[in-house]
Amino acid sequence: MKLGFIGTGVMGQAMVGHLLAAGHTVNVYNRTKAKTDELVANGAIWCDTPTEVASESEIIFTMVGYPSDVQEVYYGPQGIFQTTVTGKTLVDFTTSTPDLAERIYQTAKEKGAASIDAPVSGGDLGARNATLTIMVGGDEEAYQQVKPLFEVLGKTFQLQGGAGKGQHTKMANQIMIAGTMTGMTEMLVYANQAGLDLPRVIDTLSGGGAANWSMTNYSPRILKEDYSPGFLSNISSKIWGSLWMKPRRWDWICQAPL
Repeated sequence: MKLGFIGTGVMGQAMVGHLLAAGHTVNVYNRTKAKTDELVANGAIWCDTPTEVASESEIIFTMVGYPSDVQEVYYGPQGIFQTTVTGKTLVDFTTSTPDLAERIYQTAKEKGAASIDAPVSGGDLGARNATLTIMVGGDEEAYQQVKPLFEVLGKTFQLQGGAGKGQHTKMANQIMIAGTMTGMTEMLVYANQAGLDLPRVIDTLSGGGAANWSMTNYSPRILKEDYSPGFLSNISSKIWGSLWMKPRRWDWICQAPL
């Protein structure tokens, strides 16, 4: 298929790599062109603007930073909606807002296109290993069209309902994982102060009721003092904080030493 991918950062670069490996043609755009160099060397096609990506692709994926970036990519002067999108399918992987997802869906529908919101969970590890969880909002027909591509990128994906429901599901995910992240850090602090062997503690707890994704994936990084980011730490405060909790609460959670 002729695919488009806008946003080749920490997550997007690995995702494009999987699509290329699956044999698809992928048109790419990123604000920092250098971040696409490796992908272009492996067969991706550079486009100068999101508009060009959309005009050259059947299915267009976006994976950018914030809702404001999504707004610009879709509605800006060089955005996706500046070209004819009739018959195309738009897929936003960005952790954004339900309202914006609904607006994009409506605009796409008016222009004869399909749109689904599909935020992901799993971080950079999930992107690299093609084990992402993909939470989808939109129409069944569009979901079924894109599902074979989700199978290339992730291992868990499900349609949650209409436009915006993928973003709502991601909010539920963030609420849940915030608890496991803070629990993990408190556990490590306690075990360390008690003089326990941390790798042994992690191995033991992973076999019981305390087992969780954060401990399995983040604890080994912490023990190696690897604090490289898997996502932008203040996304939750800017997006979900405004929807559910006070931003300062999310800031506190996201500043945990992960």
